[in-house]
Amino acid sequence: MSLLSKQVGEYLEKASWIRKMFEAGAELKQQFGPENVFDFSLGNPDLPPPRAVKTALEELAARLDQPLTLGYMPNAGLPGARKALAGFLSREQEVELGPGDLVITCGAAGGINALFRALFEAGDQVVCPAPYFVEYGFYAENFQGRLVPVKCKPITFELDLGALEAAISPRTRVVLINSPNNPSGRVYSREELKKLVDIIQRKSLEQGRPIFLVADEPYRFLVYDQVQVPSLMAMYDYAIVVSSFSKSLSIAGERVGYVAVNPRMPEKQELINGITLTNRILGFVNAPVIGQILMEKALNSCVDQRVYQQRRQAMADVLEEAGVEFSMPGGGFYFFPQAPGGDDQVFTRKLFEQKVLVVPGTGFGYPGFVRLAFCVSEEIIRRSGQAIKRAVQGI
Repeated sequence: MSLLSKQVGEYLEKASWIRKMFEAGAELKQQFGPENVFDFSLGNPDLPPPRAVKTALEELAARLDQPLTLGYMPNAGLPGARKALAGFLSREQEVELGPGDLVITCGAAGGINALFRALFEAGDQVVCPAPYFVEYGFYAENFQGRLVPVKCKPITFELDLGALEAAISPRTRVVLINSPNNPSGRVYSREELKKLVDIIQRKSLEQGRPIFLVADEPYRFLVYDQVQVPSLMAMYDYAIVVSSFSKSLSIAGERVGYVAVNPRMPEKQELINGITLTNRILGFVNAPVIGQILMEKALNSCVDQRVYQQRRQAMADVLEEAGVEFSMPGGGFYFFPQAPGGDDQVFTRKLFEQKVLVVPGTGFGYPGFVRLAFCVSEEIIRRSGQAIKRAVQGI
């Protein structure tokens, strides 16, 4: 007799491929030594935080003898942190946001969950391009919603606008975009997004209620070759941006992110009030105070993106030399190449035999491809070349 709910029991059976590979990698490292294992499974940013984070921590430590330094706060976040973040996002999103247009959350994951709790009735749907971040389906189902994935075009991962339009139904509450995309690295173009906005506006009119366009943007800071991430807020009144500072400031464990609502959205205050409430009643209460302080003080800082640029080139060299077909990621720190032979799980096993850890595309709703995270040293990436080549030759 199981102690768990049926749903959670089923979740455990199909638990995240990322975590499975992470755990398998830990065993390999213990058996063969970490220097002999090439672990590209987990997107865990390994660069040190920028200097501003250390300075902020030192300043915080110096005033810990003051009362309520780490005490309760408004559920939407520290007033000073919200004000600073609103100024930062106004420049980034090309619209004028105020502190009242955003809620600071426990990472982007906490933000998406708070948003879905505020919006969803049972049976509501989230339409999302695939490949997609593995947890999106769980987040929707947390509130009796359902994820409706729509496959992007292979290799290039351009949006399939016709398929997206066909997938939008009267139950569609949200269209969710992740750009730069995890796992493909695709940055959706302004032209693609404008066409998508046109579709959503038309469908919203047909259905008599707005469909929200949600941009999940934790990798916005990390783009290559002068690629730009267009602002959805500048295109659509019912756009919402969810993001975090886990990658840009390398503070993933601090769990600090936000939900920002387009200031032009009609009745926006009702939505902000709802997200503030759900942020509390879901048990988050508020984002961690230390993370908020670090974010506020380091908003205009960033990890050294040049390191990721070099690693990206190293991974491209390794995959090309091994004869693996891929598209160059426009942003983020992942490659999503096609599995030789077409079976991502077979290729994952062949790589595992060579002590190379990747995640099969099946876990991202896109079989036939695998994800490699290049947030590891360039030396490890280049040393993996022969192992990857042997795995390809073994197919």
